Amino acid sequence: MLSVLKRSRLKLRLGLVLFNNYNINIINIQSKWQFSTQSESKKADMTTPKSIACNAIDRANDCLREISLDIWEHPELCFQEHHAHKVLTDFLEQRGFKVERNYKLETAFRATVSNSGTEVDALNIGVLCEYDALPGLGHACGHNLIAIMGLSTSLGIQEALLKSNLQGKLTVIGCPAEEGGGGKIDLINAGAFSDIDLAMMAHPSQHNVPKPVYIAMAQVNVTFKGKASHASSYPWEGINALDAAVLCYQNISCMRQQLKPTWRVHGVITNGGEKPNIIPDKSELLYYIRAPCLAELKDLQRKLTGCFEGAALATGCSVNYEFDSKCYDSLQSNPVLADLYVANGETLGIEYETDVDRLLKPGGSTDMGNVSKVVPSIHPKYSLNTTASLHTTEFRDLVKTEASHKITLLHAKALACAAIDVYQDTRLLGKIKESFQSAD
Repeated sequence: MLSVLKRSRLKLRLGLVLFNNYNINIINIQSKWQFSTQSESKKADMTTPKSIACNAIDRANDCLREISLDIWEHPELCFQEHHAHKVLTDFLEQRGFKVERNYKLETAFRATVSNSGTEVDALNIGVLCEYDALPGLGHACGHNLIAIMGLSTSLGIQEALLKSNLQGKLTVIGCPAEEGGGGKIDLINAGAFSDIDLAMMAHPSQHNVPKPVYIAMAQVNVTFKGKASHASSYPWEGINALDAAVLCYQNISCMRQQLKPTWRVHGVITNGGEKPNIIPDKSELLYYIRAPCLAELKDLQRKLTGCFEGAALATGCSVNYEFDSKCYDSLQSNPVLADLYVANGETLGIEYETDVDRLLKPGGSTDMGNVSKVVPSIHPKYSLNTTASLHTTEFRDLVKTEASHKITLLHAKALACAAIDVYQDTRLLGKIKESFQSAD
């Protein structure tokens, strides 16, 4: 009886093993079929406009890396970017773009491409490049990466336009002098954006912020004039312009307690005299002043004039101050276009910032703010996985690394895919423009 029971149990175990093996085989067959199907689907997906764009960016990786390092190694100040201008325009011309060098400004350019059958009034998307550096720091704002961000985004869009059924135009605009020169403002005034339907670019930073807060900014140059004299033999005959500059600086510092938390004032003395034994007959200061909008910037300007004039009155100097007419406006990110960028970025594996304080933190200023008031625009910040602040040697060294390069190209794909969404669905352009027109 016991042996019969053992044989029954053995048969039962064998049956379970065979059944489990059968199930495993079925699961393996199903998994292989699913993997094969997914693989085939992925292969087929390579013919879609977005896949075409991403592949084009990947293929250009080595060339883009060389260009980024070349620009990094040859930093040029605003309106002097002759080397970068040549490097970028030569590359675009080699890639089949119609290039207009010295477009409106000596170191600006325009490069265009379109489908052969594109209508005159077809959708025209603008992709912007920046490439100027900071005095004394080189590319500590990462404009070498912004330059190739524009190139790679444009290469992706170009190939999608030419190898799919998309219809439209692409315009790459090389924008000099973002670092205080207001190159984009000059280009706006010269009509460079008159035929652009929407504009995009992106900036390296510490966080992935699709709609960053960039505030309005104006520069002001202040000049005090006094009277020179020998600082030891006849100091009483002099009128010290350096004292006026120092007092002006202190006046502004004392006034900070009465400034709004969202206002910023920062400056340097650019000329304090020639030698200690000569009472300075001239001194100069340069200030950047910032506020959330141009209206508040005007209020801040009125407060500062008292500081300038008070310092002159106290020291017996004369004063001349001039606020730059090329004020940087605050950035108006287009929410529809920004959402497209985010949706495509998330598909590519990008994780965007969710911390409210970081999302709302005011940053610096950019003349892209002025562009955003003329055409619907986005200027997202993208993270280089760092805590280093922009405009530092640490950030300057970071933007030349391979890791920063790879991150830049990833976000370029997100921008290119967002542009492709608009080319594919013209209704999106209507929503983008409606949002732009209803913005405050």
